[in-house]
Amino acid sequence: MKRIGLLARIIIAIILGIAIGSFANDWIIQSFATFNGLFGNFLSFIIPLIILGFITPGIGEMGGGAGKLLSVTAALAYASTIIAGIIAFFTAKSLYPTMLSGQSLQAFTDPTAGLSEAFFVIDMTPPMEVITALLLSFVIGIGIAAVRSNTLLKIANDFRDIVQLVIEKVIIPLLPFHIFGIFANMTHAGQVATILSVFAKVFMMIIALHILYLVVQYSVAGSLSKQNPFIMLRKMAPAYFTALGTQSSAATIPVTLERTKTLKVRESIADFTVPLLATIHLSGSTITLMSCSLAVLFLQGATVSFGSILPFLLMLGVTMVAAPGVPGGAVMAAIGLLEIMLGFSPTMVSLMIALYLAQDSFGTACNVTGDGAITIITDSISDKLNITEADKTKA
Repeated sequence: MKRIGLLARIIIAIILGIAIGSFANDWIIQSFATFNGLFGNFLSFIIPLIILGFITPGIGEMGGGAGKLLSVTAALAYASTIIAGIIAFFTAKSLYPTMLSGQSLQAFTDPTAGLSEAFFVIDMTPPMEVITALLLSFVIGIGIAAVRSNTLLKIANDFRDIVQLVIEKVIIPLLPFHIFGIFANMTHAGQVATILSVFAKVFMMIIALHILYLVVQYSVAGSLSKQNPFIMLRKMAPAYFTALGTQSSAATIPVTLERTKTLKVRESIADFTVPLLATIHLSGSTITLMSCSLAVLFLQGATVSFGSILPFLLMLGVTMVAAPGVPGGAVMAAIGLLEIMLGFSPTMVSLMIALYLAQDSFGTACNVTGDGAITIITDSISDKLNITEADKTKA
């Protein structure tokens, strides 16, 4: 199974879940529901630790290198991420009523209605609330940067490594089984036809948004650097396709860096920005998260205004900073916000994970390809601001 990519495992899980759910008896479905309940509770338990483990060292490392170049790069990355989310929101808001017409689950006031229940439930109380974890991450991360404590930063990094190991060795390997159980249960309850139709339509819209946003990013970068945006995109194609295979921005850094240096950018700037952007620039992932979460809410029959979604988007841009460099890292970091700010139930979270992971590699590819554009924009702005090599070295 390790030789099979995560996307392939997710697809296999969905197909098997639908196939087995169509004929399995109640006892078998309840067995799957029991596993899903245990896994879902463990996921709720680990979410605050994921937030604490990744945001704290992320802020600590960024803040510790305070400088003009860092400030410009971080501001551009955050702005790009938020703009991507806003575009995804208004696109989904405009298209979903037509795309998903007749597929709302308004008849299902509760998305768990009709699903088989578990044989037993084991409560796994999270060590802290999600908001507490976020605030604690900010306080400790900023504190580490302010006092410049290498000891505290090392402890934070070690804790991040532990949490990442849990994600890599437990959560990611078990996710296909979790999704298998969800789809078997939904098929048994007669819900799966609607969900699959949503998968296909939302997937196509997300890919189109990724391409459109990359064109916008490189159009801005091209106008500043006086280069053809489409030629630049062609030069960055190897990074895009590498990310499709690795599903990790961090694993794609060597290719991203090499391709970015072909875009008439100062090598010293690229050497600094590309590794940084791999952890803080997540425009593609944000487009995916926003589109998928709105699709799940639409199925639930919920209506969301821009005023109510904006705080979620602003927090999402921060929460995903230094998201784990493993497949599905962004959605793992976002689960807490989905539950507390958008009111996602465990079943809605499971659907969200399945929707997101089905195209996670494309979101990652959009992220890393966009890093080249942000690097060019950073280079142009830093040149105008007269950021010197000394500033760069200090950062």
